Amino acid sequence: MTGAAGSIGRVVTAGLARSGHLVTGLDLVRRPDEGPSLEWLRVDCTDADAVAAAFDGRAFDGRTFDAVVHLAGHPGEAGLLDSLSSHVVTTAALLDAMVEHRVSRFVYASSNHAVGRTPRRDRVGVDTRPRPDTFYGVAKVAAEAVMSLYADRYGIDAVACRIGSFRARPDTMRQLSTWLSHGDCVRMVEAALTAPAPGFAVLYGISANTRAWWDLEPGRALGYEPLDDAEAFAASIGPDPKDDADAAHVGGMFATAEFERPALDRARAAGDGQ
Repeated sequence: MTGAAGSIGRVVTAGLARSGHLVTGLDLVRRPDEGPSLEWLRVDCTDADAVAAAFDGRAFDGRTFDAVVHLAGHPGEAGLLDSLSSHVVTTAALLDAMVEHRVSRFVYASSNHAVGRTPRRDRVGVDTRPRPDTFYGVAKVAAEAVMSLYADRYGIDAVACRIGSFRARPDTMRQLSTWLSHGDCVRMVEAALTAPAPGFAVLYGISANTRAWWDLEPGRALGYEPLDDAEAFAASIGPDPKDDADAAHVGGMFATAEFERPALDRARAAGDGQ
């Protein structure tokens, strides 16, 4: 599991360990003090050689990896090049190592921001065309495309989980529609790991929210049955001046002018050229 020290990684690692999975954590930082004891490797997933070495050197009682859960990546908006490196290069490095070592299951933390510029009207399905709201969203779309290629070219089963708002509890009006609870996040990853022969598949990573903006049926077809509903917290969430902007597009505030920026940092590019 890449990004095992992150907010999602810590929750999912603990949940999978409770279910009997043997997890190896990969991250740029040392293993957190809290959480289950597990095998840990400090690896930069943009370094294809380091990723390959992690696959070469790790085994448990003669057993090698049989799946990769890819949660690593910068969680916010950055320039285009940094976003592509963080999300697409890492995905490609892991998939190359999987092909070399005959690992056949890939589960990816994609994002709702892959379709974030979709106007908020009808419920959004997995057949909605990609409409990223940021370079972060662009990189998630591109990473999904690499996964699709490797599913077609090498027969890898690759599931892209377009995660909504991962929180212990929702705290905005938008999150009443987009919330993914900790428990449902674990259930989602486990379903993506164990679904029979999904090929390349996309699901929306949200809980069973009464006000859901995304279609949960593709996830249910893979065995993901969310149990929580953000509606249980609705009475505790009051109105906010940003609610209308947050609900205009499914990506929320990521689809507003606040996040608009040039794709390339020309000053940095000029410095690199010197």
